[in-house]
Amino acid sequence: MAIETTSAGILGLIAIMALVTLVTRFGGVFLMSFVPISPRVESFINTMASSVLIAIIVPMAVEGDLGALAALVATGLTMLALRKPLPAISAGLIAAAAVRYFL
Repeated sequence: MAIETTSAGILGLIAIMALVTLVTRFGGVFLMSFVPISPRVESFINTMASSVLIAIIVPMAVEGDLGALAALVATGLTMLALRKPLPAISAGLIAAAAVRYFL
């Protein structure tokens, strides 16, 4: 199946992606409403976010360029120092932009 890359086709793709996102989000909440939250389930939910984050970061650290590595280091150090995500994200963006601009 191919969708034309016209304005209507692109809007259709965006609508399909939005619908799939909504169905998975609401479906997850609906399914979890039937699961009793035990300490074991709560532990699984809490560690799931960390594992997804690590699955995104590790390939970037291994295969990324100097800008990606600078962003990771700046974000990590800022997060350790301030314990606030917004300044850490900002520091990472600035570090990546600076390295890529000057090198």
